[in-house]
Amino acid sequence: MPAPERTLSRGVVTRYAIGSIGTGGFATLPGLVLVYYLTDTLGVAALAAGAVVTAAKVWDVLIDPWIGGRSDRALATSGSRRRGMLIGAIGLPIGFALTFAVLPGLGPVASGIWVFLAFLATATFFSLFQVPYIALPAELTRGYDERTRLLTWRVVVLTVAILLFGAGGPELRGAFADEHLGYLVMAVVAGLAIGAGMLVATTIAPRRSGAPTPSAPAPDRAAPTAAGALAGYREGFAALRRSAPFRALLGTFVLQGLATGLMLAGAQFVATWVLRDEQAVTLLFVSLIAPAVLVTPLWQLVARRIGKERGFVVASALFALAATSMVALVWAPGPWVYAPVAIAGAAYAGMQSLPMAMLPDVISHDARRSGLDRAGSFGGVWTAGETAGMALGATVLTIVLALTGYLESTAGVTVQQPDSAVAGIAIAFSVVPAVLVAASLVSLRGYRLRREDIDDDAGAALAGEERTIA
Repeated sequence: MPAPERTLSRGVVTRYAIGSIGTGGFATLPGLVLVYYLTDTLGVAALAAGAVVTAAKVWDVLIDPWIGGRSDRALATSGSRRRGMLIGAIGLPIGFALTFAVLPGLGPVASGIWVFLAFLATATFFSLFQVPYIALPAELTRGYDERTRLLTWRVVVLTVAILLFGAGGPELRGAFADEHLGYLVMAVVAGLAIGAGMLVATTIAPRRSGAPTPSAPAPDRAAPTAAGALAGYREGFAALRRSAPFRALLGTFVLQGLATGLMLAGAQFVATWVLRDEQAVTLLFVSLIAPAVLVTPLWQLVARRIGKERGFVVASALFALAATSMVALVWAPGPWVYAPVAIAGAAYAGMQSLPMAMLPDVISHDARRSGLDRAGSFGGVWTAGETAGMALGATVLTIVLALTGYLESTAGVTVQQPDSAVAGIAIAFSVVPAVLVAASLVSLRGYRLRREDIDDDAGAALAGEERTIA
C-alpha cells in the first residue's frame, strides 16, 4: 500500500522556487547575450567566441561531479548542504559583473581572455549553488505527486525569471548609448537579483545531525561517503552505471538542453539579422515565456493523469513540431514566428518541470535499491550534463555562423551579413533543435520508472524508519 505523502508547506515550496530566480537568470542571460557581446561588441571571431564560452562550460562540467561528492560528504558530516550554496550565492554576482566589465579599447584577444576567466569563476560559483540545490527535492519529500508540485512551482518561477532576464536584460543594455556601459549595468543588476534568489533558497536546506533523509535508507544500511579529490567522480560514474533510469533521463535532458541552448544563443541573431530588428529579441522572449508561465501548472495535471514520463513525451513532441515549422523563416521572415514560438514555450514548460520532478524519483529509487544516499552525486552529474548541453548549443551556433560566412564586428561598426549566414541562423533556430529533441525521445525509451515503483519505494522507506524508531 502506498505510503502517505508528506505535504510540504507553502513556505518551503515558495523558498525553494525562489532559488530558480538564480538558475533562470544565469542560464538565460549569458546564453542570450554572451556570444553576441563577444562577436558584435568586442570584435572576437565567431569560432573564438564559441571556444571562450565552451571552455568555461567544460570547466563547469568537470567540477560538477566533484562538487556533488563534496555536498554528500558535507551532508554526512554536518547534516546540511547549505555551506556550498551560500558560497555560490555570494560569489556569483561578483563574477557575473566582471564578465561584462571588459575595458573599452581592449583588443579582441585580451577581451576574450578577460571574459573567459571571469565567466569561469562565475560558472564555478553557480555550480557550488546549483548542485546541492538540485539534490534537495529528493530529501524534502518522498511523495510522487508532492515532488511534481514542488518542481512545478520551481519551474513557474524559473520561466518568470527567464522572461524577466531574457526580456529585461537586453532592454536595460539598450538603455545606454555606450554599449560597454550598457552591458556592465545589465550585469550588475542581474547579478544582484540572481544572488538574492539563491540566498533565499539556501534557507530551505535541511539542517540535521544524523537524521536520515526521506530518500535515504535506514542508517544501518547507509554507506559512508568516500574522501579524496576523485571520490566525487567515482561516485557520480557509479550512479550512472547502476541506475538505468538516470542514464535514460540524463541523456534526454542533455539533448534537449543542447536544443534549447542553441535556440537561446540564436535568439538575438534571429532578431537582428532575420527579423531585422535588434529589439525583437524582447518579443521573442515574451512569446516564448508568457505561455510557459500560464501552462506550467497544467503539466502538473497532465502528470497526475498520465504520469510524468508520458507527459514529458507529449511536451517534447509538441516542441519539436513547433520548432520545425519555424524553418519558414528562411523564405518568409515576419511576425508570424511569434505564434510557433508561443507553442514551443508552452511545451518548454513541460520539458522543464516534468524531468526535474522525475529526477528525485530516480534518486530515491536508487537509494532504496543500493542502500546509498548519493543525491549530491546525482545532482553533480545532472548539472554537468545540463551545463554541457546548454554550452554545446552555443558552440553549435558559432559553428553554423562560421560555416555560413557570418561577419563579426565591433561596437559602432555596421556590417551586412551574406544571405547564407542569415539562412544559417534561421535553420539553427528551427530544424536543428527539432532534430535534437526528436533524438532525445529515443533516449527516454529507457526510462522505466512509474508511479507504482515510487510508491513502493516510499512505503518501504516509511516501514524502515518505523522499524528504526521501534
